[in-house]
Amino acid sequence: MSTAAVRVRKRKGAGLGLVAWLAGIVFFLPIAWMALTSFHSEQDAAKNPPALGAALTLDGYREFFGTGGGASPWPSLINSTVASLSSTLLVLLLALPAAYALSIRPVRKWTDVLFFFLSTKMLPVVAGLLPIYLFARNTDLLDNVWLLVVLYTSMNLPIAVWMMHSFLSEVPVAIIEAARVDGARLPTILARVVAPIALPGIAATALICFIFSWNELLFARVLTGVVAETAPVFLTGFITSQGLFLAKVCAASLVISLPVLAAGFAAQDKLVQGLSLGAVK
Repeated sequence: MSTAAVRVRKRKGAGLGLVAWLAGIVFFLPIAWMALTSFHSEQDAAKNPPALGAALTLDGYREFFGTGGGASPWPSLINSTVASLSSTLLVLLLALPAAYALSIRPVRKWTDVLFFFLSTKMLPVVAGLLPIYLFARNTDLLDNVWLLVVLYTSMNLPIAVWMMHSFLSEVPVAIIEAARVDGARLPTILARVVAPIALPGIAATALICFIFSWNELLFARVLTGVVAETAPVFLTGFITSQGLFLAKVCAASLVISLPVLAAGFAAQDKLVQGLSLGAVK
């Protein structure tokens, strides 16, 4: 390769890197602004134009955690944690054998099965809200966190099967055949052969399902009240007829976003590997 071609390639790489940094800054600015506003008083947060050099305070966080006499967020955070983690675990337990059957041991017309799974995500969520509400009311499951677990599992299962199908397609069939020759049965093959190889894809699927469950608002808003209220529903309670308290809302939003951010940061290497699995042959 000539020197001129190398220079052109370096310039293109530098240009793409600059564009990537600019895009990252643009996406990060709202989060940084929200974090800064959460440390301002309500008077400074409501100023227009905003006061960048305003004094910092923890009043917004004190209000969020109920030290000022408000409602405690801990029950809502616990409900969101239980609903998100439980539904994600159930999704993985159901999606792994389903994806195995559709990729490594394909069934007849498996493409039709995958399309059916994906087509269930095309139905508007609000279209199923009334039947589910009537079912929950008639079975005394309103304001029950385990109803949310079942709903979140059914909502995330199609996309999980679709994602894990592409990940499991990269698992070498020869390894599975060797395990079968050694006498390993299906549960052992899934747990000790398939799962370790497809771990990046499983981690990526789990993280996405956890994020979808943690952020879900519509069903949680309609089907819960006091006992099973989730964190997003608790957050909407800060918007009252008295007005919008920006500092308190920003503090609440930042705290509620921390579990998702922490999970994404902890699994970022597995997430990148999983989402790029099979992209390069």
